[in-house]
Amino acid sequence: MAGEQDRRIPYFCIESIMKKNLVIVPTFNEAENIEELVPVVMGLERPFDMLVVDDNSPDGTAGFVEALQPKFQGCLHLLKRPNKEGLGPAYMEAFQWALDRDYDFIFEMDADFSHDPYDLLKLQETLQNKDADVVVGSRYVRGIQVVNWPLSRILLSYFASLYVRLITRMPVKDTTAGFVGYKKEVIQAMIEESIRFTGYAFQIEMKFKAWVKGFRLTEIPIVFSDRARGTSKMNRSIISEAIFGIILMKIKSWYAK
Repeated sequence: MAGEQDRRIPYFCIESIMKKNLVIVPTFNEAENIEELVPVVMGLERPFDMLVVDDNSPDGTAGFVEALQPKFQGCLHLLKRPNKEGLGPAYMEAFQWALDRDYDFIFEMDADFSHDPYDLLKLQETLQNKDADVVVGSRYVRGIQVVNWPLSRILLSYFASLYVRLITRMPVKDTTAGFVGYKKEVIQAMIEESIRFTGYAFQIEMKFKAWVKGFRLTEIPIVFSDRARGTSKMNRSIISEAIFGIILMKIKSWYAK
């Protein structure tokens, strides 16, 4: 079966051609997902490099990535961090890594298949061909497109995004989305910013500060599926960071002007 899959998937791992698209995937205890995710991303019909940012996962996620690297040499990269510090610090370190290597388009994606890897093609096409600097893979731009979440979590997520829109006035329906693509100019501007959030509110802050700086944001519809394996990283501290931190972020933006 593995041999058949290898023959079907056209890998585009040719380091010398160009460094254009980079998918950043933060991980903590995602060993059971990362082995399947890597070949799918590497097999897309448009070439994407992949950077796994692992916060010293006890389940050995980094080791699984290292085992795959010889097969995808030049395309699959690993950034090992010594401690679990949260989503924000992991992404900011990865963003600097991407800028140092001159990638044009930089994408965020979860490791658990809640984001369909094939939707990367739609995000990339939007950045390349349309007037957008930031593209959000949105669960809420066309109704509510979420699969296998309990109603309580759908309502929490939906009304959290609504709350953020009301506070910030940002024209994005899925403000907490973690499936996002950026042009490198946006990432350069964000590196210069003081990004304070460490949890999922980091995603809100990135979109808000890009919008305040005048970058063009757009949303495209995706279907979000709950993870089939592993455990969610959501907890109360993450929720409270988003609820109370957003107000402070908005107030600070007034003084920044």
